Amino acid sequence: MTLFDQVSKDIVAAMKAKDKVRLEALRNIKKVFLEAKTAPGANDTLEDADALKLLQKLAKQGHDSAELYAGQSRQDLADAELAQVAVIESYLPQPLSDGEIEAAVREIIAQTGAQTIKDMGRVMGIASKQLAGRADGKAISEAVKRLLA
Repeated sequence: MTLFDQVSKDIVAAMKAKDKVRLEALRNIKKVFLEAKTAPGANDTLEDADALKLLQKLAKQGHDSAELYAGQSRQDLADAELAQVAVIESYLPQPLSDGEIEAAVREIIAQTGAQTIKDMGRVMGIASKQLAGRADGKAISEAVKRLLA
């Protein structure tokens, strides 16, 4: 079952359970998914890898919005935003720890034969694809820099 189908199914379950927060978050996710499916060049399909990227983007936007609300002394809005982010993050795979990221990057460096910081682009390209959805690009970049330096 694709993420799109899972979200559609969970919307029905949230309606039956009368869970307003979950329902609102799921409807927002589905809206973003539908926009991506109907975008020019999408051929009316949405791969799970692309859906994960969209979910990560939504979660990051939610965290940023919550920070803004908290900074403006609107904790009620920040809490509502974080509740929706929790629903979004429930669809994301478990993130890798720093040690796991470093181990994966070491393996990629060994496979590619990278030795200096000049090889960072090649390593980053492979690492970003392999660790997509499970590690932040910034964390991957820091690990690559540290290991190639």
